[in-house]
Amino acid sequence: MTFPYDVVTFDCYGTLVDWETGLREAFVAAAAFAGPVDVDRAVALYLEIERVVEHEPYQSYRGVVTETTRRVAARLGWRLADARAGFVADSIPGWRPFRDTNPALRRLTDAGYTLGILSNVDDDVLAWTRRHFTAKFEVVVSAEDVGSYKPAPGHFIRAHEIIREIEANARAGRPGPPVARLGPEGLRWLHAAQSYFHDVEPARALGIPVAWVNRKGEAPAGAARPDAEFRTLEGLATWLTENP
Repeated sequence: MTFPYDVVTFDCYGTLVDWETGLREAFVAAAAFAGPVDVDRAVALYLEIERVVEHEPYQSYRGVVTETTRRVAARLGWRLADARAGFVADSIPGWRPFRDTNPALRRLTDAGYTLGILSNVDDDVLAWTRRHFTAKFEVVVSAEDVGSYKPAPGHFIRAHEIIREIEANARAGRPGPPVARLGPEGLRWLHAAQSYFHDVEPARALGIPVAWVNRKGEAPAGAARPDAEFRTLEGLATWLTENP
């Protein structure tokens, strides 16, 4: 069977990992030492404010998360001690994948796809999170690697470089990650992600095929349109493995 792509990269948090549940649980746990908090409002503010902080001068993701948490507390009038502001960052290694993540990744691996992650986090955070996955990722790009956060193009540019390096090594018979399929046109790349803002728009702007894993059933926030759209990772895996 001929499949439509050879390499599939993913955003991590929100696409593979249920980060909103992890975030909610972190705020619930923090109420034990910082007092009651409106968790729904805190999560909504966090999602809004983090985008702003990521667009400020680059700092580590732990720094981004901690500063975002401080600003959320200030907006809510929540008495969070500065020494405790890292509680969200501390919780990330425990955030769990969606239930369909590992089965979908195994299907793709079994079908011969080369997988990757492009994530807006630090290397150490991503290393901890990858322990939750049963699949191996050959293309891994973090914010720490490129010194920027999506939707900036750095992740996509670096991923393209890595994919071409894998392709060149495979053609030359040099050591490198295994490549199950390598046609005359090279490795065909699809990016898959939940965030329209962080992933769909910049991928389309760069001419990279993108699948929107639209878990929330959201409407597009701009003019960009994905090449394919699914409500679950399972739906994406089915499309990639059963539709030549």
